[in-house]
Amino acid sequence: METTKSLPNLSAEEQRILGALIEKSRTTPDYYPMTLNSLTAACNQKSARNPVVNYDEETVTLTLNQLKIKGLISTATGGSSRATKYKHNLAIVYPIIPSELAIISLLLLRGPLTPGEINSNSGRLYEFESIEEVLEQLQKLATDEPAFVKQLPKKPGQKEARFIHLLGDYVEHTEEIPALVATPQHDLEERIVKLEQEVEELKELVNLLMDK
Repeated sequence: METTKSLPNLSAEEQRILGALIEKSRTTPDYYPMTLNSLTAACNQKSARNPVVNYDEETVTLTLNQLKIKGLISTATGGSSRATKYKHNLAIVYPIIPSELAIISLLLLRGPLTPGEINSNSGRLYEFESIEEVLEQLQKLATDEPAFVKQLPKKPGQKEARFIHLLGDYVEHTEEIPALVATPQHDLEERIVKLEQEVEELKELVNLLMDK
């Protein structure tokens, strides 16, 4: 009889890096897997992140090593680049479909969210047909073995209940963050991530030419 794989208890840094890898695998697939520089920039984005952080590359490297030990990320090399790149393995370790990955990524990057917030912020990750579909996916994620999300008790005056992921502890942050959809700041940050990746690939190309 196959036993159910339990969920890891991820640190805040592990949650941010895993969420960023899932997000960028969908929003910038041409630049995925990600280099260390581009992943650090993705973690430190000021939009679509709660809380905003300022990780250095050493922090990201140490956290990637921890995630690799847990089997949740792997490295990718080859092609024209010799730079080490990183990709998530969450959908390999667990039977998660793209719609569920989108929800988990949003919760990892933004903290507790209502179904309406998930629906309005998920467009670049996955196109849900309706808020009812979001609710169905949340219900599935909450009742699966293992469960990936749970519903928080409603606060006084709240109309919608919020959901959190169960991949580690979370700390409540009260600052408001803008929606993921097309803000100039978010678009600029996406371009920075792409440029970081392109610079790394150009460096590798120059090194290859110099070695010849």
